[in-house]
Amino acid sequence: MYKAIALCLLAFAPTSVYAQSLADKIDALILAGAGEYTPSSDSEDGEFLRRIWLDLAGRIPPLEVVDAFFADPSSDKRGKMIDRLLAGDDLPDRLADRFNIVLMERLGDHPAWSKWLKQSFRNSEPWDGMVRDILAVQSADAKRAGASYFLSKRLENYGQNAVDYPGLTRDLGRLFLGINLQCAQCHDHLTVAEYKQSQFQGLFAYVQNATLLDEKAMTIGEKPTVAKLDYQSVFRKVPKQTAPAIPGRAELAIPTIAKGEEYAVKPDAKTKAAGKLKFSPLDELAKELPRRDNPRFVHNIVNRVWFIVMGRGLVHPLDLFHSDNPASHPELLELLSKEFVAHDTNVRWLIGELVRTKTYQRSSRVPSGKEPPPESFLTMAEKRLSPEQLLHSVLEATGERTRSMTAKSAADKTVPLDLLRAKFVKAFAGPAREPEEEVSPSLKAALYLLNDTSILSLLQPETGNRMSRLAGMKNDSEVVKELYRAILSRDPSSEESKSMSERLRGTTAQIRTKAIGQMMWAMLASMEFSVNH
Repeated sequence: MYKAIALCLLAFAPTSVYAQSLADKIDALILAGAGEYTPSSDSEDGEFLRRIWLDLAGRIPPLEVVDAFFADPSSDKRGKMIDRLLAGDDLPDRLADRFNIVLMERLGDHPAWSKWLKQSFRNSEPWDGMVRDILAVQSADAKRAGASYFLSKRLENYGQNAVDYPGLTRDLGRLFLGINLQCAQCHDHLTVAEYKQSQFQGLFAYVQNATLLDEKAMTIGEKPTVAKLDYQSVFRKVPKQTAPAIPGRAELAIPTIAKGEEYAVKPDAKTKAAGKLKFSPLDELAKELPRRDNPRFVHNIVNRVWFIVMGRGLVHPLDLFHSDNPASHPELLELLSKEFVAHDTNVRWLIGELVRTKTYQRSSRVPSGKEPPPESFLTMAEKRLSPEQLLHSVLEATGERTRSMTAKSAADKTVPLDLLRAKFVKAFAGPAREPEEEVSPSLKAALYLLNDTSILSLLQPETGNRMSRLAGMKNDSEVVKELYRAILSRDPSSEESKSMSERLRGTTAQIRTKAIGQMMWAMLASMEFSVNH
């Protein structure tokens, strides 16, 4: 039924309407694939507000925003909130945090890298241009130098271990092309017929001669590439060769350059200057991989942005694009890819279009009847909060965000933001080199919330914080209401309000304050708080 309705909408609606509303096209294509399943109802205001703030601001909404949104009777208040957040100062920071996790997978942090990411998203830099900066040997623009962190971190020696060039090759395929070629290093992939050893080796040939000259300055150099790379399968000992090659594209022609004449500008070992090769495979990689006419590149980023917004990729897992794992909605993937290129590969623009859809604004509550499969996108997926989202949300909920952001030491009983972030990452982040894609509670996270003094200190009354305000309120039901709105962005049910109000009724001031702190802790430690519904 839904497919027929959706196709009729697409067929008979005026072209001008759909030219202006990509969101309507997306919703129609999602409904066209609904089959026998019924979509969930629209999200309630609190569910939507919390979701959009977490996705676009990186934290839960402030209490005053929740109060104002609930009191606003206008029919376009969701659109106005989306516009506000898309134009706000929080979005570049949120995208920088999210793409740091996507691209670095907890390998490390660097202030220049973070600054470059934030500035790039603040300026709405095209994604293909950002990737060119990431993959190039060195940017001539000092403002873009931080982009080198992606390569420089992966070119480090860890202890006595050699540089992990195969790992770097794997990451290039996974993160920028959506193909995990790790199992094709030594032979053609055993289960994915399309993943060939030649593809892995072609990517490997781009980076095999890259070197890290200066870890602190993130200076990358290259040894000359003068011949094709030799390789052979461990199963079939047949010698083969490849020049640098992007999967699905032709090999590069390696120019003939006289020995000793490989550099246009020779490197300087004393100053650790990289020099400049006449033929630089890394610079060629930066030109050839992030091309707008490279469908693997465009499909990959569109799919990853869809995942960030919707909680699951159109192709899932994200790095397994192949014919046996097709997109759940192939027409939608093509439409989004075409529009993404037409809009200058602007990530902020694409996110803005996705959050305006009914698909995004559906409830995460499963509809009555047969539960839709996750790949149908008929029910909004629950998304795990990143450690960064969780940190900023805890600070917002406790009224300690401003104090923590400005604190230089713990002298004023406030833990500085950088120190708190390190603790949250240690407690809640996944292991290095692993994508953070699933909700996975852990013992170390539970123990951190239960015992860490920096968390427990947020639940003590201090001038201007949430606990101080609540401890001074006399009306039990108002205390409970503020707890729920400030922490969960919703009103308590009648049962929740009754139960928690009874816990406070008739207690002394000291016991009452302690009880409020326990309630706040329990809500912050709940699964409802740690997941974006």
